[in-house]
Amino acid sequence: MAIDNRPIPRFIADASQHGIPHGRFAERLSSAFRDAIGEIEDLPEGTDLPEEITWFPERAWSGRVWIPASAEGEAVIAEGEEPEAIEFFGFVSFVQPEGGDPSDFRASADFTDVVAADNRDWSIDVSDEVIGTWHGENGRAADITLVWGRSLVRDAYAATAELAEITVDQDPLFTNRFTLIAPDALKNYGDEAYLEVHLWNSRGKKLGTESLYDIETPEPDGEDQPD
Repeated sequence: MAIDNRPIPRFIADASQHGIPHGRFAERLSSAFRDAIGEIEDLPEGTDLPEEITWFPERAWSGRVWIPASAEGEAVIAEGEEPEAIEFFGFVSFVQPEGGDPSDFRASADFTDVVAADNRDWSIDVSDEVIGTWHGENGRAADITLVWGRSLVRDAYAATAELAEITVDQDPLFTNRFTLIAPDALKNYGDEAYLEVHLWNSRGKKLGTESLYDIETPEPDGEDQPD
């Protein structure tokens, strides 16, 4: 087998064992997530904490379990304007000893006014957060990134994370939701490489693609532009 010139980590996280949180445990997670929302520094004054929280499948990596979350809300973004729709997003993570109770709960939250309801052309509603770093040889590195989202199209079966045309994680959809943990933003590998999320149906047909970045295509030089 040939030497791999780009030995990046693949499938580094445990697969989901429980799917979507529910019951009393979901209530405990909700309390931690609402506390994190209350600590958002630029949260508009008067914004209510969400009553309902949408949870995503759990994934385990680096000794912790990571459970992403989202919630709908309203906020007055500009003074004097009417309230508009916002989305809270983030995660709760914790340590789960084998045979023991979960502990060391940590939560992170933020919000955005760019929501799926205002973007009918989206096929995937996706969020992400860097949760660690992978270090390779000779200064090579990547951001280990938690990615979660939901399908906005019919018949979606699974999501994959692709980096430099290599599949580095995949997850079946649980009630239309998925969670991925994968390397992103490769450093010192020559060409830049950034993570893309792909959505598939059960027959292997691609239903949508979403980048974690707004990458602009350079304009051609003036001499190459058409008249």
